[in-house]
Amino acid sequence: MIEVRNLVKRYGSHLAVDHLSFVVEKGQIYGFLGPNGAGKSTTMNIMTGYLGATEGEVLVNGHDMLKEPEEAKRLIGYLPEIPPLYTDMTVWEYLAFAAELKKVKRAEIPGQVEQVMEMVKLGDVQHRLIRNLSKGYKQRVGLAQAVLGFPEIIILDEPTVGLDPKQIIEIRQLIRELAKKHTVILSSHILAEVREVCDHVMIISKGKLVASDTPDHLERLIEGEETLELEVKGSRRQVESILQGIPGVGELRLHEQRDGLIGVQIQVTDHREIREELFYALAENKCPLYRMQISKATLEDVFLELTQNENEDVQGGSTEDRSGTESLEEEASHEGDL
Repeated sequence: MIEVRNLVKRYGSHLAVDHLSFVVEKGQIYGFLGPNGAGKSTTMNIMTGYLGATEGEVLVNGHDMLKEPEEAKRLIGYLPEIPPLYTDMTVWEYLAFAAELKKVKRAEIPGQVEQVMEMVKLGDVQHRLIRNLSKGYKQRVGLAQAVLGFPEIIILDEPTVGLDPKQIIEIRQLIRELAKKHTVILSSHILAEVREVCDHVMIISKGKLVASDTPDHLERLIEGEETLELEVKGSRRQVESILQGIPGVGELRLHEQRDGLIGVQIQVTDHREIREELFYALAENKCPLYRMQISKATLEDVFLELTQNENEDVQGGSTEDRSGTESLEEEASHEGDL
């Protein structure tokens, strides 16, 4: 569907995208993650043809974005982080104009606009000026223009940024509906959103792809990912002695709690299943088990693990360096507005 090969983007001495390569398969929702300034928006702008690459190429269904831009762009609908809206137009006027820009046949424009407005629930505001709409409705209008022409690929840059919880839920539902007929790529800073919505996650750090897999597999990347948390009644020495005799129990952390309970954290080795054996061992020694819970690495843990060096670099850099990177990212995100 989309193949990104050895992509490089430089702004003077700043390397925003560093030899980035990946493939997007048909019919999935991809999440694009990375810290601010990691190169997400720049990469998306290059993928959609709104920004030129310094090196490398982007192929969309075999069409080179540089050499065959019209054929490649026809397959992509794009919603930048700040929707490219003409606020003096009504919703209907804007969508009809956007459809014309996308070279939808004139006779098909009214029908497509009606269909897209129904899809994103804009019917009640179709005759209102865009400048008078709430942020949530403006985001819907931006999403509607991305869907016009019914391209095979929909790319969304921070589609829920600045929305209230109700609006976020509605946009997520729209994304799931779109995924039934389109391949969707979205960037987000909300990791829970990516975990809930996306089939595949790509994490970028310093312009490089540092991880690409399903959310479940990424959460298993961190060594020693599984921790067992217990609350047991008994003496600290007795509980420690019992647990140390069970195969699969690694590092132990014990701390006394109120009411004679001992809190325990067990690092489980080799992904062994020890809960049943642990339960019977404690029961046999008359140490009642009050709570047992598995704690696993989350997508947030994976994200922080893979991007921690970048965060340290940003914190250690000068204010000038940080603002320069942010302005370059902002420049890239606005370069291709309608």
